[in-house]
Amino acid sequence: MKRGKKYLEKSKLINRANLYDVAEACALIPQVSTAKFDETVEAHIRLGVDSRHADQQVRGAVVLPHGTGKTVRVLVFAKGAKADEAEAAGADFVGAEDMVAKIQGENWFDFDVVVATPDMMGLVGRLGRVLGPKGLMPNPKAGTVTMDVAKAIEEIKAGKIEYRLDKTNIIHVPVGKVSFGPEKLKDNFTTLMSAIIKARPAAAKGTYLRSVVLTTTMGPSIKVNAARIAE
Repeated sequence: MKRGKKYLEKSKLINRANLYDVAEACALIPQVSTAKFDETVEAHIRLGVDSRHADQQVRGAVVLPHGTGKTVRVLVFAKGAKADEAEAAGADFVGAEDMVAKIQGENWFDFDVVVATPDMMGLVGRLGRVLGPKGLMPNPKAGTVTMDVAKAIEEIKAGKIEYRLDKTNIIHVPVGKVSFGPEKLKDNFTTLMSAIIKARPAAAKGTYLRSVVLTTTMGPSIKVNAARIAE
């Protein structure tokens, strides 16, 4: 893949052979940002587990102290008083069968997170084939299947993110924007890593944090010292 001149110039600021401490990596982020827009900062974490085994899954959710810098659109599947509660809490879309029909009939996906009350999961299950591959299926572990819809919406709007392994045993998750600056990025990243370390499956053997990389949308990646994080 051919890289642009600006990308190559910024890459010179990073020592490829070096594993940076979290503070050093976060301080480098604004320096290596190449785009004119406010880039998202992402963490890519390779774990020493095998996602093919049910007892080695790593999945959960965490509220980042400074949010993600992104406006999150929440769709809630609920009826009656719970639907009213969701609307009052600031849900962007609330419904039941009508929302299922809209998604199925119009291929509508103008939302980022789906929350559902437990009694609605039979209905939401009809959308498994389309929501599942997009990572949008509500899940109790992520706190998105709950009777407390107001709390779920509040946390999501405040910066709650879900993390989960992909097929290559890597977690890809946003930790903020370049404009946050080093300190806020460090706070968010440290909060995320604490949650992932706590979520270590009992069946995981050997080194848990294999590699950790921070990167911006368009910029070069920065390798973080995983061993120091795990201390």
